[in-house]
Amino acid sequence: MVEPILKWAGGKRQLLDEIYARFPPSFDRYHEPFVGGGALFFDLEPDRGTVNDANPRLVNFYEQVRDRPEDLVERCRAFRDPESDPDPDRPFAEAARDGSAVDSYYYQQRELFNRRPHGEAFDPLEEAALLLYLNRTGFNGLYRENADGEFNVPVGRYANPDWVRASQVRAASRALEGVEVRQGDFGYVREAADPGDLVYFDPPYEPVSPTADFTSYAAEGFDREDQERLLATAHDLADRGVHVVVSNSGVCYEMYDEAGFHVDLVGARRAINSDADARGEVDEILATTVPPEDRERGQRELADF
Repeated sequence: MVEPILKWAGGKRQLLDEIYARFPPSFDRYHEPFVGGGALFFDLEPDRGTVNDANPRLVNFYEQVRDRPEDLVERCRAFRDPESDPDPDRPFAEAARDGSAVDSYYYQQRELFNRRPHGEAFDPLEEAALLLYLNRTGFNGLYRENADGEFNVPVGRYANPDWVRASQVRAASRALEGVEVRQGDFGYVREAADPGDLVYFDPPYEPVSPTADFTSYAAEGFDREDQERLLATAHDLADRGVHVVVSNSGVCYEMYDEAGFHVDLVGARRAINSDADARGEVDEILATTVPPEDRERGQRELADF
């Protein structure tokens, strides 16, 4: 069991036992098309399979963790306190791209991290290190992009933030060995998954109200049409003998129930929210193709995979 490196909205650490309880007793390869912070993947540590995400900077992060863990740790050790003065020897020491003043080290690093969406040359290792640094020092561990693809989370307030995470990086690197890391649309899994494999979908959630917006995770968003396409993909995989488990918000109960999935409502605490009063339990669904009588009883004590 490996601890996730990043804080990530919608993380599933509090629901791991509920998810495992809906797994089959055994499966071949494991696929996670919306890996995000990877709470389930790193807890499970599958030997073979795929992980994927639409966010290219997140995918690059996992590639660097897998392939260059010591270089990543060394680069992270070089960062300074987020409230310190900007580094005068690096770009954006005085002003951001839009001309606004850069008054702390954190905001200088945020500008450096946003090279990719502006079409500027960037070092993949530095980008990965900056993602970890900003994740551990930014407000409430949020990852958010504006319409231009810029990471725009303000600085947080932490007594002693750990942005190196050396032991977690090394453990995650070992967990990612032998696993294909992909970047793109979740639809790849139609070709990647074979009968007997297990696919776990944890998409950006369908909003639970008109004001709830989970699509700012990435600039392109994830809308109702994507939710319906995901359901069709899950149904197709099930028809081919692939085990499927899906997490989503409670408003998706009927669509999965009507499609023939075994669906349950579960409560999940939201730890990442800009409004502290909104970090309570919300209804989520867990939908699976595995009938109750065929599920794994030992939850985390999984057999062949």
